[in-house]
Amino acid sequence: MNALGIGGSTIETELNAIQPKAHLATPIQKEEFQSRINKACELMKQQEIAVVYLHAGTNLFYFTGTKWNPSERMVGALLFSDGEIHYIAPQFEKGTILDFMVVKGPVHCWEEHENPYSLCIEILGTKNINQGKVAMDEATPFFVIDGILKVQSTYQLINAKPVTAGCRMIKSPSEIAIIQTAMDITLEVQKAAARILRPGISAKEVTYFINEAHKRYGIASGSYFCIVLFGVDSSFPHGVKSPKNLEENEMVLIDTGCVLHDYISDVTRTYVYGKTNDLQRKIWNLEKETQLSAFKAAQLGKSCAVIDNASRDTLVAKGLGPDYNLPGLPHRTGHGIGLDIHEWPYIARHEDTILAPGMCFSIEPMICLPGQFGIRLEDHIYMTDNGPKWFTQPAYSIDDPFGVAS
Repeated sequence: MNALGIGGSTIETELNAIQPKAHLATPIQKEEFQSRINKACELMKQQEIAVVYLHAGTNLFYFTGTKWNPSERMVGALLFSDGEIHYIAPQFEKGTILDFMVVKGPVHCWEEHENPYSLCIEILGTKNINQGKVAMDEATPFFVIDGILKVQSTYQLINAKPVTAGCRMIKSPSEIAIIQTAMDITLEVQKAAARILRPGISAKEVTYFINEAHKRYGIASGSYFCIVLFGVDSSFPHGVKSPKNLEENEMVLIDTGCVLHDYISDVTRTYVYGKTNDLQRKIWNLEKETQLSAFKAAQLGKSCAVIDNASRDTLVAKGLGPDYNLPGLPHRTGHGIGLDIHEWPYIARHEDTILAPGMCFSIEPMICLPGQFGIRLEDHIYMTDNGPKWFTQPAYSIDDPFGVAS
């Protein structure tokens, strides 16, 4: 007998039942981009950093609202501690940069035969910054770092992470609201995906359904990612080359998410299709216990490492591990989420970042049994003034993972 909420429906039935929800979330407004710049400038002054280079990609968008995919050409912006933003881009892209620009600032351009790194140094000179530290976006490609190093010897290039992560780790109420809606949608997609399962269904069919379901909820891009694993495949945390079809009494692991107003959701559920055996039940219950112990350890003023240690202590007490040994937990307990699916803070044993209100991260202490199965229950939390709060209600039990009877 299947667990409650598992099987019994069809792809067509589930897709037709979906009502859009994405419209319930409000995008980030221009005023918030400016408040991010203001906060960055405060951090820069505290750390005596005169300028931060923001490369095309997530950090450029986070602070300026300007969307630009990184490529082999230097495109970015210099954020000065007085709040000025100076953009750098190829001349032929100037019109497009101006079109995408949200926070205004001068655009300094270079022709294809010219050196953009020299241009970068010239801009620093116009602001009377002729030596000292230049903080580089931690995601800046090496070719940009190398190019700047080759055209000057008076500046020290340092990691801008204390500024970029210092801002992005602490989510605003607007950010949390968007993430909440995205998480709500993905959890509903997870429930629907569980209902379409049947013996013989392929991972590809389930992946197709999950993508279409996200679209029906109003996520035009569909799924941001999707991992569907059955049976022994579930013992590989991020999947296998050729996923198997579903058989009776097998473990099912589905990990998926979507992008809503540039923010990402990420929810994993694991359960059994068919009859649950004693080992499956034992490990599932231990996974839930481990996830809860990590949640309880997530307290304001404590480090991220405390959460990861709580996961491993729970598993060691039940004879698994220790450390990353299998059977046990082969990776960190969690990761931050926001504009990137993996961002700060990271919930790992070496991470001494102190938990503070506004931080958002996953709790997913997966248990892997090589050659048999794996179980990952992944939900995200955000830190409030009163401690941790779930974005999504964790799985209830192996017999009723989605709380159908609740």
